[in-house]
Amino acid sequence: MDTTLLMPPAPARRSRGRRLLRRMAAAGLGGVLLVLLLGAAAWLATPGVGDARDRADALLAVHGAPPLTGELPERVSVAVLATEDSRFADHVGIDWRGALRAPWGALTGEDLGGSTLDQQLAKNLYEDGANDALARVRSVVLAVKLDAHWSKEELLRMYLDTAYFGHGFYGVTAASEGYFGLAPDQLSWPQASLLAGLLQAPSAYDPLEHPERAAARQEHVLDRLVDVGALTRAEADDVGAASWDLLGS
Repeated sequence: MDTTLLMPPAPARRSRGRRLLRRMAAAGLGGVLLVLLLGAAAWLATPGVGDARDRADALLAVHGAPPLTGELPERVSVAVLATEDSRFADHVGIDWRGALRAPWGALTGEDLGGSTLDQQLAKNLYEDGANDALARVRSVVLAVKLDAHWSKEELLRMYLDTAYFGHGFYGVTAASEGYFGLAPDQLSWPQASLLAGLLQAPSAYDPLEHPERAAARQEHVLDRLVDVGALTRAEADDVGAASWDLLGS
């Protein structure tokens, strides 16, 4: 028997494979073009960000809070970046790892993390804290605009000025003075790591109302500081065991 008669025709198989590859390539190109068109539309639909500093000052004025002056407070800055956005210095307003989770989070309404500091700042300044799907999309676009317009130092300063730290304290200066009676650049590692932990859920982790929760959250911040190399494990353990010296405690 001629066994070649049992074999499928190779040319037809290769032809079907090429057609499938062409269709996949066309679909991929169509998807890229759709994303680019949607991105362009979102860019045009969102405002410019040259007024970001003015908006930050206005927010502080509403709450009667003082702005951060002088140099950025080193310990607070390091602790906040380690916990909130450890790749802040390298991304362009969005972090691709978080961006991959964003569509599912927008559909389900879940907060899956991954928001950059720029996105959180955009939410504070331009979205009035809104967290719906459309606001999240706008925050992504605004984050890219913010990163293109302002320096990293300016962005971090605005973020520290507009963040809520619980107990009625808006901005790191009010929080530092309110919780500890100290300027932000005078905070110890225990105090700085405590403040950084409040940003995720300031009311839930309020150290005066919920000290046990605040301590548990501080442990996470200290773990992140070890992960990024800001502290050794032994140093972090010593910080975690130290007193916060809270006013009114």
